[in-house]
Amino acid sequence: MQKIVLTGGGSAGHVTPNLALLPSLRALCDVVYIGTDGIERRLLQNTGVPFYTVKAPKLVRGSLFANLALPVRFALSLRAARRALRAIRPAAVFSKGGYAALPVAWAAASLHIPVVTHESDLSPGLANRLIARRARAALTSFPETAAKLPRGRYAGSPVRPELLRADRAAALRKYGFSGGKPVLLCFGGGSGSAALNAALEGALPALLPRFDVLHLCGKAGASDKNKSALSAKDGYVRLEFERDMASAYAAADLALARAGSNTVFELLALKKPSLLVPLENKRSRGDQVENALYFQRRGLVRVLRERDLSPAVLPAALNDLADDGALRAALQAGAFRSGNAAIVQELQKYLR
Repeated sequence: MQKIVLTGGGSAGHVTPNLALLPSLRALCDVVYIGTDGIERRLLQNTGVPFYTVKAPKLVRGSLFANLALPVRFALSLRAARRALRAIRPAAVFSKGGYAALPVAWAAASLHIPVVTHESDLSPGLANRLIARRARAALTSFPETAAKLPRGRYAGSPVRPELLRADRAAALRKYGFSGGKPVLLCFGGGSGSAALNAALEGALPALLPRFDVLHLCGKAGASDKNKSALSAKDGYVRLEFERDMASAYAAADLALARAGSNTVFELLALKKPSLLVPLENKRSRGDQVENALYFQRRGLVRVLRERDLSPAVLPAALNDLADDGALRAALQAGAFRSGNAAIVQELQKYLR
């Protein structure tokens, strides 16, 4: 059977869309993954997908010294990616971007293996801008992004099919919630968010009279010695990580989250009212702020900037979200476009 290589990594946001495509692709061909020995390898565990490891150098923003060895390290990663691709002999490579995908996509293009890439954010990242120059197609989650990339075309955002099939009653039982109060889901991406964790936990006394709270704290909160002693009987459940995000979403009536593209599109697909707190620091290129403000202008989310985030401000912001009937109506009226079918259709061209 023919093979397709998936690549992308460095953060969960570059891996989760690939996982969303697995069921459809496996019905057509064998799937192999090439990535670094990082989060992509951990997320691919237990999927049965063969995994090839290639070291990939990462550009460190704002540090010339840290990037001095980048050209040499990138040349080595290209060589390793070519060896892996020659061994796999795929019909095509699908890239979700990130620094882990760049050497794989460029190596594939040098071997005349078709490359299709996908950009999740409103503004293309550096890796995807470089990959798109050598790709047969650059698919996008936002319609406006397609014009910013060579051979760009709007496809929509991949969404994991299991998220759309979860049972709310079973999810509430799983976390020990009665269903008597609306459930607030708080999560900060694959690694968690120290800022969200601190604000939420400081605000719990004001939130718990109205909401049950499911808090996915991530690594950022795993070693927090000051974490709350509250439990499910108090209406508060705290987990470091939840592989079963279908249940977490199904239990939730509203969400407090970062504004990574995959997170936002999943919340929109599930029509969950959301308060987004986009990541803003010197290591960020500002993509989360752009994503959040884009959907805020369309009345589909509320946004709280990180500089304004505090335990004192958060309860009022979440109460306003819960009471926002216009936002709920906009979500229900909105037509979400999943990118799964368009992406798989594009890749099928190379399996004939």
